Amino acid sequence: MKTRILSLALAASLLLGVPALAAENSTGNFVREKTYTGQFSDLTEDSVFYDNVTALYEYGLSVGKGDGTFGLKDSLTVGQIVIFAGRIRSLYRTGDAEAGPNAHSKPGDTATAARYLRYLQAEGVLGTELDGSLAAPATRAQVAHVLANTLPSEVLPPINDEIVTEGYASRHFITDVTEYTDYYRDILFLYRAGISVGSDATGSYLPQDPITRGAAAAMLTRMVDPSLRLTPDWDLDSVWSAAGTTLGDLVTAGTYVAAPTTEEEIDSSVRYMLASNQNTLQLQYDTISAMAARKVMEQTLAVVKTYVEQCYNTVTCTFDTSGALTLTFSASSAGTAIQTYREEAMAAAIAVHDELWSSGQITPGMSEYDKARVYYTWICDNCVYDYDAGDDSLSHIAYSLFHDGTAVCDGYTGAYNMLLKLEGIDCTALSNSSHIWTVATLDGVQYHIDTTWGDSGAQPDYSYFAMTPTQSWNQHRW
Repeated sequence: MKTRILSLALAASLLLGVPALAAENSTGNFVREKTYTGQFSDLTEDSVFYDNVTALYEYGLSVGKGDGTFGLKDSLTVGQIVIFAGRIRSLYRTGDAEAGPNAHSKPGDTATAARYLRYLQAEGVLGTELDGSLAAPATRAQVAHVLANTLPSEVLPPINDEIVTEGYASRHFITDVTEYTDYYRDILFLYRAGISVGSDATGSYLPQDPITRGAAAAMLTRMVDPSLRLTPDWDLDSVWSAAGTTLGDLVTAGTYVAAPTTEEEIDSSVRYMLASNQNTLQLQYDTISAMAARKVMEQTLAVVKTYVEQCYNTVTCTFDTSGALTLTFSASSAGTAIQTYREEAMAAAIAVHDELWSSGQITPGMSEYDKARVYYTWICDNCVYDYDAGDDSLSHIAYSLFHDGTAVCDGYTGAYNMLLKLEGIDCTALSNSSHIWTVATLDGVQYHIDTTWGDSGAQPDYSYFAMTPTQSWNQHRW
């Protein structure tokens, strides 16, 4: 009887020692089968990479270096990242970190990494781009390229897609990576999957820098352990806010020309004034007559009106026989309060801009066309035409639309252009003897946009949004 019991116990023991069958193509194969007990002499518990390096050991992906260290600060070679990636791929595919690479061994291999490279190439993870460079230090861009393709995309879901898209598109984060950076799509993939959050507060990736074995361990273990993946701690509220923008910032600064005569010179001098947040332009001609002064006054006012968002629509002129001429711009309805109205209009436009961003009505992936349409809708939904407006009404400037919800065409156009320019959209105002509207370049194409006529009914009329010049000409000639 005793012998029987011992035999049964032995059989049970043997059964417990048999590992569960590995699954094909399964993250269930990522199991910590070892326990780290201080195997690496250079790894202390206060190391920033402690959890990652211990995990790399416990998942069976590394046994460290021959001298008993992990080599935290050593540079990782291309061959070493290929080895790590090959093990992860094989463990996922077969349940054995070495089965896949071993199947691609060849007699005479002098580099350990060779069979891992052939395995990854056979799996379609890599092409021939790393051939001949296995002994070279790996750049961080090369590491991203290898890791981004090691596992199927469904294994690495884009948990950080929104924050990374917004942060990168704003050019406030990951600023050292552009579309010209080697493997930039792979780098961004790692951010979206939580494999990397960068090296500093702005998420810099340092794509051309070598990578240490400690830093590589962090990314490698996040590949196999979702609990180690990270989300960037980025404050996006300030990224999209237009707070602090002035009306002068909305103008491309021009060069001051003391005695402008051509349309280009007048435009340059006017832009110089507007970009400086000034409303006075002092010119100096050799001599000037009353008729010539009047012509300059009319020319500069016509230019100023193309920058209708600046809220100026009148000009006064003083000159003397020495050729000195001073132009002062204002609004017929504003008087000495013009600067207050300008500042309040700018503050209101910034508030609208920030609200549309924070509410998600405008997002980084939107085209200029789509953004312009959102603002067109906002204008139409938040203003009514002021049929009682006289020449001295505030409805002629953007302030009235934002403050009172009423405007006429120059107020509509001024407010709309202000919002577009806060998005960096190039636009101007075009007018005839009785009307004014927007001309904007959206995604490289010029369109005419008439928010005034678009707001003529209970719902926005989008037939006046993004008109071709021909369509606009048929509506209002200029």
